[in-house]
Amino acid sequence: MTNAQWFMLVGGLLLVRGLTSTILKRSPVTAAIIYLAVGLLVGPSVLNLFHFNPLKESALLEVLTEIAVLISLFSAGVKMPVPFSFARWRAPILLATASMTITVAMVAAFAYYVLGLPLGAGVLLGAILAPTDPVLATDVQSRHPGDRDQLRFTLTCEAGMNDGSAFPFVMLGLGLLGLHELGDTGLNWVVVDVLWATLGAIAIGVAAGVALARLGWKLRREPHRHELMDDFLGLGLIAFVYGLSVMFHAWGFLAVFFAAVALRQTEQKLARATQVSTEKNHAAEPLPTVSEGSLVFKEHLERLSEVMLVLLVGGSLFLNSWSWEAVGLVLFLFMVARPISVVIGLMGTGTSWRIRGMTGWFGVRGIGSLYYLMYAIQHGLPETLALQMIQLTLIVVTLSILLHGVSVKPMMGRFWRRGNQIKPP
Repeated sequence: MTNAQWFMLVGGLLLVRGLTSTILKRSPVTAAIIYLAVGLLVGPSVLNLFHFNPLKESALLEVLTEIAVLISLFSAGVKMPVPFSFARWRAPILLATASMTITVAMVAAFAYYVLGLPLGAGVLLGAILAPTDPVLATDVQSRHPGDRDQLRFTLTCEAGMNDGSAFPFVMLGLGLLGLHELGDTGLNWVVVDVLWATLGAIAIGVAAGVALARLGWKLRREPHRHELMDDFLGLGLIAFVYGLSVMFHAWGFLAVFFAAVALRQTEQKLARATQVSTEKNHAAEPLPTVSEGSLVFKEHLERLSEVMLVLLVGGSLFLNSWSWEAVGLVLFLFMVARPISVVIGLMGTGTSWRIRGMTGWFGVRGIGSLYYLMYAIQHGLPETLALQMIQLTLIVVTLSILLHGVSVKPMMGRFWRRGNQIKPP
């Protein structure tokens, strides 16, 4: 396809998406399915007007998916409910740690014993496919900062954290393949890749989020009364925190998510304190916040990245990409590994079985998995192994878009009608 044709294709999709927003909300499918269908149509599967090669374009795709995930993580973080409650966060924390570990182990075992992959490749594949996606899972995630639905919160918070908690397993897989230093008996991996990189990321994110919230609040209040550009501040926080985390070998995805959480939590805490001190002044209006002011812009960027990346997924697939091994992996991941890991991870939390069942099914895989795969390729994954893992990952992402995209609206609607959850507006 020529540049002009690409502009027309993307522009036409954006126009259709913008004009049919209400229709899509009422339709039984998600917008991602439409983008995927267009990608398959113009790609090598049908018309063969273009073919995107993930192996040759791995550096470009790594950057594109990296940016998309970062923006989505920030959006997820600022939607977290205020105030913070460990009791409420317990379930998603367990999903992002215990359930994540179980999923990686089960996928690694399937890859080793069924697909015949080396152990290191199996662990790497498990790490690529284990995290749920914050980009393509918007239909099952919190819609706004005031969304009080427990299921949406659990899925959003899990997706926000497990994009960082998967990284140690990525490094473990690369280490077992001889592409990363694990140290004697794995000590370097435990100390640096697990403990330091995780705790350091949380510390960097929280510190930066709190600092920006307090500075922005101070500048907006009297006597300064500065007008701030919330969009720039949000993007600046993402870039600064991510760059700082990478510089200090911490997990940047985790840092950005917790920076957004800390930003939102601190701004709301300051707002409550100000409201109490001025409660007698009924004319006082609440000050704007960086988290809310930048959220709409980030969501628009998130939708735009979804269009481009899902198009590329569709344009990467050939008809012979569909193998029984890949489909079997999808069925094992969605029907066995994900439900079992959720049930085990949420044991003792008091989470209702209805929420456990929905959480077990809606483990959407997508852009995050593509990022980890491109990251591994850029760190020296052998070409033969890279091609095999590209095929497996693309089929998992494609079927996740289709299966979860078709089921999300009817299942979530039935869940709200039958349950006692507080239905979002």
